[in-house]
Amino acid sequence: MPHSPDNLPLELYSAAQVRELDGRLIAAGTPGFELMSRAAHAIWRALRRRWPDAGAVTVLAGRGNNAGDGYLVAALAQRAGWRGRVVAVGDLAQLQDDAASARDEALAAGVQVEAWSECAGLQGVLVDALLGTGLSGAVREPYVQAIRLINASGLPVVAVDIPSGLCADTGQVLGVAVRAQLTVTLIGLKLGLLTGAAPDWVGELQFDALQADPALVAEQACAAERLAQANLPRLAARQRTVHKGQLGHVLVVGGDRGYAGAALLAAQSALRSGAGMVSLATRGEHLAAAQARLPEVMSSAVASANQLLALGAAASVWVVGPGLGQGAWGRSLLSAAAVGAAATGAPQVWDADALNLLAADLAELPSGAVITPHPGEAARLLGLDTAAVQADRPGAARALAKRYQAVCVLKGAGTLVAAPEGRLLLCDHGDPVMAGAGLGDVLAGLIGALLAQGLEPLQAAALAVWLHACAGERLAGQGRGLAASDLCVAIRQLLQEQSV
Repeated sequence: MPHSPDNLPLELYSAAQVRELDGRLIAAGTPGFELMSRAAHAIWRALRRRWPDAGAVTVLAGRGNNAGDGYLVAALAQRAGWRGRVVAVGDLAQLQDDAASARDEALAAGVQVEAWSECAGLQGVLVDALLGTGLSGAVREPYVQAIRLINASGLPVVAVDIPSGLCADTGQVLGVAVRAQLTVTLIGLKLGLLTGAAPDWVGELQFDALQADPALVAEQACAAERLAQANLPRLAARQRTVHKGQLGHVLVVGGDRGYAGAALLAAQSALRSGAGMVSLATRGEHLAAAQARLPEVMSSAVASANQLLALGAAASVWVVGPGLGQGAWGRSLLSAAAVGAAATGAPQVWDADALNLLAADLAELPSGAVITPHPGEAARLLGLDTAAVQADRPGAARALAKRYQAVCVLKGAGTLVAAPEGRLLLCDHGDPVMAGAGLGDVLAGLIGALLAQGLEPLQAAALAVWLHACAGERLAGQGRGLAASDLCVAIRQLLQEQSV
C-alpha cells in the first residue's frame, strides 16, 4: 500500500474531534469563511502540483462545507485561466452560511454551475466535494450515481478532506466511495484515512493544517497516534562488556506436524532481532531440520507439558502459537505456557493457533501478554465475523485489548496497536508484497526479541510493527515473491538504525 510521508502529523482524529477543533479555531477568531478559503487554496495548490497542465476542473459538490471548499476551488481555477465548472449534486437552495457564500463567489468568478444529471459531462481534474466527514450511514442517491460516474470516468480525482463514501473514523466504505488519486485532508488527520479499506481509495495523502495555531490544536484530544521515527522507542546502546545473558532468552513454542516452518521463522526472527538466546520447543521429528537450519537456536523435542515447563524456566520471554496446531499436543503446550507465565512472570506473545485456542476457551491468556491477531482471528476472539472487524478496525483492536487486558496488534493494512487502557497506535507503512505466508510468524518473533531486550509490551509491539512494515517496503523494489525469511535481514538493518 502507498504509505504516508513522515511529515504528516502524528495525531489522528475522529470526525467529531476535527469538527470540535474547527469550532475552536472559529471561536478563537478565525472566521469560518476564512478557513474555507484556506482549504480551497490548499487543494488548488496540491491539484496544480499534481496535474499542472490539466487546464480544466470539474467540481462535484454536495451541500455542506465540503461543497463550499469545492466552489472556491472552481473559482480559483477560473481566475487562473482554467475552465472551472461545478456540477451541483446537492440542492443549491440548501447551501447555507459559508457554503452559500462560496457558491456566490464562484458564480461571480464566472464559474459554470449546473444541476446534477446522469449525463453530466466530466472534464479535466475532478474535485470530489460531495459528502465529507459527516457521513455516518450508507451513501444514498443521487450521490451513489455521482460517485459511480466519477469512478468510471477514468479522469484524475482529488478528494476534498476525504473521499466521499469513506468513513472518517474507521476507513469503512459506506456502500460506495470515490476512488481518488489524491486526497488533501484538512485541519486534523483523520484516523479512517489510514486503515480499513482506505488505502485503496485515498491515493496520495496530503495534509494542510490551514494555519491553525499549534497551541490550540494541542489542546484537542486525538483518537490515535501514527507511528513514525519521532515517537518510536529506541533500544539502548549496548555496553562493551555486555553478554548474551543480559539480552534476554526467547522461547518459541510451536511447530506441530506439517507446520514446522512457522516456528522456525519465529525463532529465526527472534535470533536476528537481537535476543541474546533463543530456544525452540517443537515436535521431535522437526528437530534435525531445526538444528540444521538454525544451529544458533537451542532446539528441543517437547512431547508433554512438564517438559515444556522445565524448558521454559530459564526463558525471559515466550512466543507461543506459530504452527502450534489445535490438536492435543498444541492444547497441552498452550496450557503449560499459561502456567509457566504465572510461575515465572515472563511476558508472552500469543499468535496464530494460540489465539484460535483462546477463542475456543481452551486456554487462559496470562497477564501482560501481547496478542497478534489477523482480522479472522480477531473475529473469532470477539465472536464476530471478519467483515465486522474490518468495518471498524479501531473499535475491534480496542475491544480485544480491553477484553484480554493485553496489548493487541491487529494486523492488516493500517496495522493497529491497542493498549488495555485505550491508547491506540497506527502504522501506515507496508507494501502489498507482504501478502504472503509466514510474515506474521516473523512479527511474533520480533516482538519477543524486543521484549527480551527490555522494552515494555506496548513499546515492543509498536516498534516491531513499524520495523516489520518498513522492512517490507525496503524489499518491495525487488518485486513480488517476498519470502518471510527475507524480512529478517532488512529488520536487522532497520533495528540498528533505530537504536540509540
